[in-house]
Amino acid sequence: MRAAVYERTGPAEAVLQVLDLPTPAPGPGEVLVRVHASGINPVDVKTRAGLRSTALPFPRITPHSDGAGVIEAVGDGIARSRCGERVWLYNAAWGRAAGTAAEYIALPATLAVPLPEHTDFFAGACLGIPALTAWQAVAVDGGVRDKTVLVAGGAGAVGHYAIQFARAAGARRVLASVSGPEKAALALAAGAEQALNYRTEDFAAQVLALTDGRGVDRIIEVDGKANIAQDAALVAAEGDVIVYGTGGAEVPVPFFPSVLKNLRYRFFIVFNLTPAARAAALADLTRQLLRGQLQHHPGPTFGLDDIAAAHRAVERGAVGNVVLKVR
Repeated sequence: MRAAVYERTGPAEAVLQVLDLPTPAPGPGEVLVRVHASGINPVDVKTRAGLRSTALPFPRITPHSDGAGVIEAVGDGIARSRCGERVWLYNAAWGRAAGTAAEYIALPATLAVPLPEHTDFFAGACLGIPALTAWQAVAVDGGVRDKTVLVAGGAGAVGHYAIQFARAAGARRVLASVSGPEKAALALAAGAEQALNYRTEDFAAQVLALTDGRGVDRIIEVDGKANIAQDAALVAAEGDVIVYGTGGAEVPVPFFPSVLKNLRYRFFIVFNLTPAARAAALADLTRQLLRGQLQHHPGPTFGLDDIAAAHRAVERGAVGNVVLKVR
């Protein structure tokens, strides 16, 4: 099979290569998936670049945690009826050397989720990290029913799903921050009531005006380091700031604005969801997919041989989920 790999961290063009490797065999409890599409997330790019650590956990890594394809074989303990099943994949590269940037991947059967026939493989490759993160950010700590929610980066991969999940979960109002007209249109199409441009307008003043000075009940935050001080000012008393990403290692929380309003901060990473949270997320995602309720936003698509260009597109902030067409 053909697979993209890297054996050291660094710039995409310098370290990524496509090799011919043996097709893996599924072990006990595993399935072998013929990959059709591989989703690329910022964490994949940062890990390859060595931004968190230059030390590799494995001598050779095939990147990307998300993908979609068809089960071609199963290992011991897995029903043969799963052969031929269309699936979407998550956590494929978490703690493992082999991700989805390959023609085949063998992985635990629990990481291969049935993909409805009307959802194509490119949309399936967008689910994993973005959709599971968005669902958890909306559902955690009591959820958002009857609350006003602000989704930071409402046109991003996570934000686009978070708007939809907040609406489905009964939020009273959903606001979104965006950086331009194109992204505002995406956030509004996903269901945001207002898409507020933080680059050209007084963003904080707009949020407070729209909430009659009270602030929002929950902020779903993509960059804790950049926005945490503003978040503390914009969340109502007894509100939540749910942080799933950051542009730096330290997130200094402003104490007095937070303590005076009894604010709650929740930090989480999607790879480490509890079994109960993951099961609830997968069940609800499946229900919404079967009902055709979710909008997906695949962005630029690249072939496997162009994986370095695909990683550069993510680094440049491409709109939508960047996807590799593996098959």
